[in-house]
Amino acid sequence: MTENLLANEWTSLDPIELRLLLQDRVSGPGQYNGQSRNKLYLPLAGNSCRFVLTYRERKIDRIERGPAFDAADWDRIRKEIETSILVGLPKIGRDYSFSSFRVRGSWRGRRSGVQILQPPADAPQAPVEIAEHPFILEFPTSACGLWSITNYRRLREHRKLTLLLNVLLAGRTSLPPPRPEHFWACVRGDDESTEIKWVQQFYSAKLGEVVIEQLSPLVGEPLEEIEAEEYYARVGHDGKGLRLPTDLDDSICLYFQLSSSNRAKFDRATFWMDMASRQWTVSVSSSFASLVSAVESLTDRGIKHRVHCDDCKGFVEHEVPGATERFRTFFEHYAPGASLRSRRTEMYKLRSCILHGSGLMQLDQDLALGWDLPWWNERELHYELWGLTRIAIRNWLKNPPAG
Repeated sequence: MTENLLANEWTSLDPIELRLLLQDRVSGPGQYNGQSRNKLYLPLAGNSCRFVLTYRERKIDRIERGPAFDAADWDRIRKEIETSILVGLPKIGRDYSFSSFRVRGSWRGRRSGVQILQPPADAPQAPVEIAEHPFILEFPTSACGLWSITNYRRLREHRKLTLLLNVLLAGRTSLPPPRPEHFWACVRGDDESTEIKWVQQFYSAKLGEVVIEQLSPLVGEPLEEIEAEEYYARVGHDGKGLRLPTDLDDSICLYFQLSSSNRAKFDRATFWMDMASRQWTVSVSSSFASLVSAVESLTDRGIKHRVHCDDCKGFVEHEVPGATERFRTFFEHYAPGASLRSRRTEMYKLRSCILHGSGLMQLDQDLALGWDLPWWNERELHYELWGLTRIAIRNWLKNPPAG
């Protein structure tokens, strides 16, 4: 077999970063040859190929020599990987995120290095309180000698931290979608007149450098912080703007400290929580299924969970056999007493009907008028699952499984 140039010591190397580096150094995005969909030839297939990348399970499994391979060139690339890509220089990334609450101040996580800043005075702002209000999010990232990799890291960390805040903060925290859509909109003028326009989802405001050496100076008054238990129980839309739980910095640090496997689980869970919000206006059924997927992202198949035993008045190890039982057991462990067991069973049954194509929630089938019990009960089930899932995810972050 042809020698694999991919060193065993590079297991922590992000495959996208490796591909970006090779793409830049060979001056080409690569080419498939039409015979094998898991091989990428750089810069092209055929005699001009310098490297052959073989993918396995979404990762680069092998790097092999192509006909135009140059040993000296590869030696320079290898040294760059080991001295720049794998090490990196600590920097601060910046970008805009959005909150359900207007941001009228700033906050800095002393331990996490994450910072929330109010937008500049000339940034576009929503004229109403129930909206997506911009703020600048600053966060730790790392830089290397190639801007495409540095910027990729910035975009990746910005997305993950925004979705983390969506779980840790009241309301919704979001960022612009990666594939913005066009749609018809009713645009209101300054004179209260309205006009129907075909528009694109987009936001832009003055930001400055997107990668900087250290956190920006705090602007405005400190954002109000409230004890976590009180915060999650009462903070809502009351015109007071964005407020934060007192343990926000600790929670972000817990996220940074997760093992790589647990971090991947948690990132999937926060992705599905974000999707549940995005899908709500289009399909309540899809939104409901996304909430269940958020939970299932944090459950393991065929392993033991600690469950409460009424006989011994304590917790015991119990093998969880099926998907419904894993779903119920997860809430019993991470949101005990927040929902009845029968309700959890009803939730998973509805999820199965949706994803297996045997049913839809009533709100997706009929126009709901008045207090029709079928759609109202499903609506209540959706709201209950939404709140329950947010509680369980936060508790999982505080006490994740070994991994």
